[in-house]
Amino acid sequence: MNDYQETLYDGYGQRFRMDTLLHEVRTGHQHLVIFENARMGRVMALDGVIQTTEADEFIYHEMLAHVPIIAHGNAQRVLIIGGGDGGILREVRRHHTVESITLVGIDRTVVDICKEFLPNHSCGAFDDPRLNLLIDDGMNFVTHTTETFDVIISDFTDPVGAGEGLLSENFYQACRRCLSDGGILVTQNGTPFMQLNDVQTTASRMDGLFCDWHFYTAAVPTYIGGSMTFAWGSTDGSYRKQSLDVLRQRFAGSGIVTRYYNPEIHIGAFALPQYVLQAVNKPSND
Repeated sequence: MNDYQETLYDGYGQRFRMDTLLHEVRTGHQHLVIFENARMGRVMALDGVIQTTEADEFIYHEMLAHVPIIAHGNAQRVLIIGGGDGGILREVRRHHTVESITLVGIDRTVVDICKEFLPNHSCGAFDDPRLNLLIDDGMNFVTHTTETFDVIISDFTDPVGAGEGLLSENFYQACRRCLSDGGILVTQNGTPFMQLNDVQTTASRMDGLFCDWHFYTAAVPTYIGGSMTFAWGSTDGSYRKQSLDVLRQRFAGSGIVTRYYNPEIHIGAFALPQYVLQAVNKPSND
């Protein structure tokens, strides 16, 4: 029995007991490992960084998918950048208002291996007729596409290796360009206690591009360092201020049964710790 030591941070980290190594491969883009852990179920790591576990993936995927789609209220065209494990796709496809889903992933091997070894992440979502699966660099796609989307969900890895270009200023500009009028962009943004510089970088990228930008959080045990931060950018400032009654009505109308997300969590997730607000120069009552 071996241990898997995560290498995301220098001098601080976590280790998982690797009860069974299920798959290991060096793809054309990254080093991928999937193993079994007694507490967290199947675990996937890329380039030394834990990406997802069967035990708590629902928290991350529900919050990235349902917060923007419920807030929007009529999202018909959704773009997912990254998300090759299929978890975001699984949640997005549960919304009957969504007519088309485009998923752009840089590494087909990740998609294929996750379908085989992490089937509960996608639950057959890759067979959805609304899906257009593209193997392409996310930055390249948003730079050159002529399509527009109501919601863009960026589920990229940490900004090293294959995910490096997805914190760039050009990336946010390109996403803004292919958002529909009244569109919403959300992105994974790391744990602010350990990655506050990344949160500040994203804030500087979004400021001036979106009339409304902010962050929201969820505590995902797998992502060491505290609450996970998600960036929010919208061309309509009213979406983030939806009332609890409206969110409850939309959530009930969707018929979706969740394990983490609910309208109360939705509203509360936008309440940020003071150190994060100060880092991005936001008032607490924004």
